[in-house]
Amino acid sequence: MAIVAQSSRFGTYGRPVLAWAIGLLFFFPIFWMVLTSFKTDADAVKPEFLFTFTPTLENYLNMTANYDYWRFATNSVITSVFATLFSLVVGIPAAYAMAFNPSRATKDVLMWMLSTKMLPAAAVLYPMTFLTKSLGLFDTHFLVVLVLCLINLPIVVWMLFTYFKEIPKDIIEAGKMDGVNTWGEIREILIPLAWGGIASTALLAFIFCWNEAYWTVRLTTTDAATLSKLIEGNRAPEGLFFGRLSAVSTAAVGPIVVLGWFCQKQLVKGLTFGAVK
Repeated sequence: MAIVAQSSRFGTYGRPVLAWAIGLLFFFPIFWMVLTSFKTDADAVKPEFLFTFTPTLENYLNMTANYDYWRFATNSVITSVFATLFSLVVGIPAAYAMAFNPSRATKDVLMWMLSTKMLPAAAVLYPMTFLTKSLGLFDTHFLVVLVLCLINLPIVVWMLFTYFKEIPKDIIEAGKMDGVNTWGEIREILIPLAWGGIASTALLAFIFCWNEAYWTVRLTTTDAATLSKLIEGNRAPEGLFFGRLSAVSTAAVGPIVVLGWFCQKQLVKGLTFGAVK
């Protein structure tokens, strides 16, 4: 009885405390980044100013006035939105075909698509750079959108495939008996029934596109550069400018954190249901 009582007491008090502790542990880097963004570059590296300092908006004013923040932010929005849309345009028909018209090679195709995520990006950096420069695509929105779309397409197909498998096949067959063609099935039956799963997939794909740094930094210079490029630019031979770097990072992370907060139900659903099964 004592063991049962202790277990019940831990479930009542211990688990919430443990959950809060883990949450604060994950939140602390974001808190420290925001805190540092209100320090000058000199104060950011001085131990005596860890928590007691005079807040300043100098880094944010400098970011908008001298670093053209809004141009980088606009590029991030454009490339993330279009890459997400193109991923869905390609991923929905592909997942539909594999979910409702599977073949013996369907599982192999899905595994092959997922295996492309294991390819080290550095291994194809030089061929990609050489090819894009030769074709005149380097530092263009089209290139960034294409690369982001290809990077996220395996995950998009896998998640949509999982959602579509939950839809009874009889509904699709009933549509065929009524004379609905393939595109009609996708547009009039599949998308309305799987709208929640598609929204979850789109949200995750958008977050992945927004957070992508390796390719957006190395395949752009100025015209199509995103916020990742702006963050990477806050370094010099003298070292990192931690105050300015924290301000730029906060401005880059802020929109996606707010989006995730308001769409947390769809985000959790996408991570725990679509991505795991």
